[in-house]
Amino acid sequence: MSDDESYELLGFDNVLVPVGDLGEAVAFYERAGFPLEFRLDEAGIALLKVGGETPGILLRHEEGLGHRPPPWPSARVWLEVPDARAAARALREAGVEPLDEPSAVVTGWAVEIADPWGNVVGFTDYTKRPELGRRP
Repeated sequence: MSDDESYELLGFDNVLVPVGDLGEAVAFYERAGFPLEFRLDEAGIALLKVGGETPGILLRHEEGLGHRPPPWPSARVWLEVPDARAAARALREAGVEPLDEPSAVVTGWAVEIADPWGNVVGFTDYTKRPELGRRP
């Protein structure tokens, strides 16, 4: 690539997640702890906040997308939390069942959920490697 064709990656804008029903998706993700930043039904989108960052999870309504199990293998979005095991307990209490029990990973613990359309979101912590996390 020549210098005039180069580009620089500055960071994430949003992660787009296709859903079959915007209202059902917003309710699911709110139960899972995602605050709603805005919702534009006429555009078929809703933005969920992730921490104090500007980018978020952008739910986008897709016609004809029915409920389905998680497609394996699939792309996953993982988010950092202070304690993934506590997140799993809170998700269950909110009626959002994790795909499995929290599992040990190199940096700490992780747990995943899937929305009704099979989109997988993971929650991971840095309890084994706190120096790598956002809150060392």
